[in-house]
Amino acid sequence: MNTDITASTKPEYPVIDRNPPFTKTVGNFNTLDYLRLITISGVSVTVGYLSGIRPNIRGPSMVTGGLIGVMGGFMYAYQNSAGRLMGFFPNEDEVARHKKYQV
Repeated sequence: MNTDITASTKPEYPVIDRNPPFTKTVGNFNTLDYLRLITISGVSVTVGYLSGIRPNIRGPSMVTGGLIGVMGGFMYAYQNSAGRLMGFFPNEDEVARHKKYQV
């Protein structure tokens, strides 16, 4: 079974890095990625707090919800950043920045 996504789906946008490393992907986070991470984290903390009201475990429930939100928000931002570098999502800003440093 071939699990390589590039074998089944071809990028629609210019490819900057076919296999971006962790540091390059995190360094490529834009404002919208950080906004999504913060929003998902904030919503998860709120949901955790509200779900812990009834059994009176607000603190632990809020912390657990927050940790889940931070991990989920980071993974979502990472997926979007890597997708832009690999050419699967619109990446006009990344292409312009890469060409500027390449010249």
